[in-house]
Amino acid sequence: MAGFSTKTFAKYDQYMTPRYAWEDINQFIPKDKVIWEAFYGDATSGKYLEELGNTVIHEDVNFFKNNLGEIIVSNPPFSQSKEIMKRLAELDKPFILILPSSKINTSYMRENFKDKGLQIIIPRKRIHFIKMIDGKMAEGWKNACNFDCFYYCYKMNLPNDIVWLEDKPKEPKKKTKPVKE
Repeated sequence: MAGFSTKTFAKYDQYMTPRYAWEDINQFIPKDKVIWEAFYGDATSGKYLEELGNTVIHEDVNFFKNNLGEIIVSNPPFSQSKEIMKRLAELDKPFILILPSSKINTSYMRENFKDKGLQIIIPRKRIHFIKMIDGKMAEGWKNACNFDCFYYCYKMNLPNDIVWLEDKPKEPKKKTKPVKE
């Protein structure tokens, strides 16, 4: 890998969740529970979850020093996954987190959630996050993610341990009458 250096890349953890990613799983979020969207980002995730009929606490507070709501639903910073999973195991509260699919193979997932009933929702397509740098949408960002994510769920009582989201039904095309000349 001549010429490749990880030092040439700036590390950013600000990838915002598009609304459709929350719409896709909204059916699995209990409406009678208060959600803590624990990672503030640009504040849109909390807004989207509320617009979808959920009661949401979405404040710019430290996840590691607070314990809010009854369920955590969030897209956390991936670079802190190890610490976040440890904290979630300590809190022992239900959650749905968007994380890369590769996280299932990590030692910290195994250490914190092996034999605890972790469930996974597999999206029907790749989630294309919105990249932010210093609070602004990244210039030239093509909004195309190059890795797959799962919704990791704990204590969510899903119908199966692995839930495959189905394709949304396509709208029927309107039939048009041919124009006579």
